[in-house]
Amino acid sequence: MRDFDLNLVRTFVLLYETRSVTATAESMHLTQPTISYSLQKLRRRFGDELFRRTKTGLMPTTTARELYEPLHAALTGIEAAVSGSRHFDPATAHNAFTLCLSDLGEVSLLPRLMAALPEQAPGVTLTVRPLDVVNVVDQLGRGEIDAFIATPLLSSQRVARIPLFTEGYFGMVAEDHPRLRGGRVTRAALAAERHVTVFGPAGQEGPRKALEAYGLLNRVVLEVTRFATLPYLVQQGELVAIVPRNVAEVFAAEHRVRLLELPLDIEPAQVALYARHAHARSPAQHWLVGFMHEVLAEIAE
Repeated sequence: MRDFDLNLVRTFVLLYETRSVTATAESMHLTQPTISYSLQKLRRRFGDELFRRTKTGLMPTTTARELYEPLHAALTGIEAAVSGSRHFDPATAHNAFTLCLSDLGEVSLLPRLMAALPEQAPGVTLTVRPLDVVNVVDQLGRGEIDAFIATPLLSSQRVARIPLFTEGYFGMVAEDHPRLRGGRVTRAALAAERHVTVFGPAGQEGPRKALEAYGLLNRVVLEVTRFATLPYLVQQGELVAIVPRNVAEVFAAEHRVRLLELPLDIEPAQVALYARHAHARSPAQHWLVGFMHEVLAEIAE
């Protein structure tokens, strides 16, 4: 790639992956006019339009599709060599990272990360901010956070999505619930009980959709905004909650609640890690993403 600016390669690859001038500019910490100027240089260099503007974003041309794989491979190789000279050593680093997590993430995922962190990176510190699904992609683009974990599928091309694990659901009732005994429950028994659900972006759609599909939505007598509230509500009375398996097991270990296998088909929750595209991450952020994926993907096993 003699006489060819490496930043132009990075610009092309990010434009191809994000289909957005705005997202590419944010990832590279540049202005949109700068990216547009780089795109014009790329077009002159290759004698092709490369990307056409559509309602859904930039659409690559045939030439762009042919260029992507070799340029992506070249960029990956160069960045691997460069990051070797800017090596991030977690054993000696003192970086501070900022994550966004839901209350579910703070209860069930953060303890796993903190348990593994001292052994791998004793000098690294974490700051956790509440997950704001509406604005979190912008926060990542502005560099305010380094990564976030979310269940809702965010289709934004401005971020990279790294799947972590898939989980189903348990029913959760008070340990001494007067009618629901044992570890299973029938649909008729569920229909006779009063339910509590979580409402809002962090609420996960699966349980509510299942209650609606089985005609049980009219049995919901309470909606709350946080999963972390559920064990306190359930253990004090006769309410039934539907809770993701991973956090349900945490609740059962720490509260006077009992878990039930459900007779409902509930769409599993898809938990994923979101970060900048690989080409826009610093060596430290590359390590962070790899560390979080290594620790949390074990949940699936």
